[in-house]
Amino acid sequence: MFLKQFYSDRGNKILIDPEQASLFAKEIAGDFNPLHDSEAKRFCVPGDLLFALVLEKYGLSQEMSFTFSGMVGRGVLLNFPQLQSDAFDISDDNGRTYLRVERSGPNVADKSLIEPFIRNYVAFSGPNFPHVLVPLMERHNVMINTERPLVIYEKMAFEFDHLNFSEPKLEGTDTRLDVNGKRGTALLHFAVNAGNATVGIGYKKLVISGMREYDHDAIQAFIENYLAGMERYKAAM
Repeated sequence: MFLKQFYSDRGNKILIDPEQASLFAKEIAGDFNPLHDSEAKRFCVPGDLLFALVLEKYGLSQEMSFTFSGMVGRGVLLNFPQLQSDAFDISDDNGRTYLRVERSGPNVADKSLIEPFIRNYVAFSGPNFPHVLVPLMERHNVMINTERPLVIYEKMAFEFDHLNFSEPKLEGTDTRLDVNGKRGTALLHFAVNAGNATVGIGYKKLVISGMREYDHDAIQAFIENYLAGMERYKAAM
C-alpha cells in the first residue's frame, strides 16, 4: 500500500522516523502542526498515521474506534500485535500503550476500499486548524494558548451500514466545542458517502488545554505564521 514510504520494519516492530512522519503529515494529511516537524523539540508522530497503519495491517471493520493515550516520539519501536482480536493495543517494549483499537462486525482487506478511505479521512482530519477549530473557538469566546498550543488527538470512531461500497468520500457534518475552564473538548462529526448514499458516520475528538479568552489579534497573528510556514514548505517543493 502507499504507506510503505512512511515507516520502516524492524523485525516484528515498526519504526517511524521524524522525516517519514513529517512527510505524511504535510503531503497526505495537509497537517502543518509544528509538533510533526522533523526537527521539532517536542516532535510526535501524527495520530492519523497510526490510524492508517492499523487499517493497512488489520483491515477495515464495520465498526472501529481508536483511542490515543500517548504521543509517539523519536526512536520509538512500536509493537503491532500478531494475534488479531476485537480489541488490541499498539505499544512499545516498555509496555507503554499509545493507541487502543476496538472493532466489531465484518472485516475487509480490500486495498481499493481501504486506501481511499484512509486518504479521505486524513484529508478531513489533518487541516482542522485553522479552518474548523478557530471559528469553533471564536463562537465560544475562547482560544488556544498561542505561546504553547496544545491540542491532543484523543479519539476517533466510525461505523458503517455495510462494507459493500467503493470510492468513499468524507463530509464534515457537525462540530461542537465543550468548554470547562481552561480545557475544551471538540467533537468533529463526519459522514461517509458512496455514490448518492451515506454508508457510514463517525467523529473525531480533540482535547484542547490551556484555553484562554479569545483575542482576535493574537490568534490572527498565530494563523498567519502557521499559513506562512505552509506556503514556505509548498514553495520549496
